Amino acid sequence: MRAVRFQKFGGPEVLEIVEVERPEPDAGQVRLRVAASAFSAADDGMRAGFLPIPVQLPHVPGYDVSGVVDAVGDGVEGLPVGTAVIGFLPMEADGGAAEYVIAPADAVVPAPTTIPLADAAALPSVALTAWQALVDDGGLRSGQRVLIVGAGGVVGKYAIALAKRAGAQVIATASPRSADAVRAAGADRIIDRTTTEVLDAVDEQVDVLLNLAPIDPAEFAGLVTLVRDGGAVVSTTAWMTTPDDAERGVRAATVFVLPNRERLAELVSLVDQGALRVEVTRRITLDELPALHAEAAAGRIPGKVVVLPA
Repeated sequence: MRAVRFQKFGGPEVLEIVEVERPEPDAGQVRLRVAASAFSAADDGMRAGFLPIPVQLPHVPGYDVSGVVDAVGDGVEGLPVGTAVIGFLPMEADGGAAEYVIAPADAVVPAPTTIPLADAAALPSVALTAWQALVDDGGLRSGQRVLIVGAGGVVGKYAIALAKRAGAQVIATASPRSADAVRAAGADRIIDRTTTEVLDAVDEQVDVLLNLAPIDPAEFAGLVTLVRDGGAVVSTTAWMTTPDDAERGVRAATVFVLPNRERLAELVSLVDQGALRVEVTRRITLDELPALHAEAAAGRIPGKVVVLPA
């Protein structure tokens, strides 16, 4: 089978398109005929060796995947051959930038039926990140207010939709380029971060502050004053400390997305209900993946890109 992989850490040039043996599932595993994998910024970081994830070399990237169950190992039930699924694969193991991939059976769930199977690869880790940030770490509930900083990205738009579904009021910061998409996701109020100081624009404290942007640490610390006593500050920017305010009972949490089969199944249900929109901005082939990594190494990739095996 064809796959994209790297045998050592480094720049995009370490990626190679290779022919490798088709893997066989062990007990508790399934083999997927890949419909698509999804590119994430973490793929770039793992290839470069920047992220503290014990990647097994040689490594095939693409931990978000969609496909059809092609073979099952011993002890696997409820996932017969032919089942269309999506999954958030273990990040240290081989991913879905290949024609076939092995997945733990408990890492995959039946795919949405209302969108193309390939596009569904764009859902797992980013939607799980939004859910875990708001609900698991932020404790957001109905009637509360949330401020989402950097809401124009993929995670931000999922976070807005999930917060609104939870019954919360959403204040979001965005650039003019992403303002329409943020509004369409359901934000109640949008602050233009290019022209307005957030501290000046928010006139009532919020229950949860969710940061999704690479902002200056001093600016981030200043935003904590916008959080009510006993509230929460949550961030996905793992490279810097998430600030708290212990004297006021404001706690801090940094999100490291975790697999959660039950949550992923709920997210699929929300997609099929029309409550969540899966964003796919580009579709490329395996042959184009090294060039995408080069693009990512030079700057941020907007939106969500899925990688088709053919």
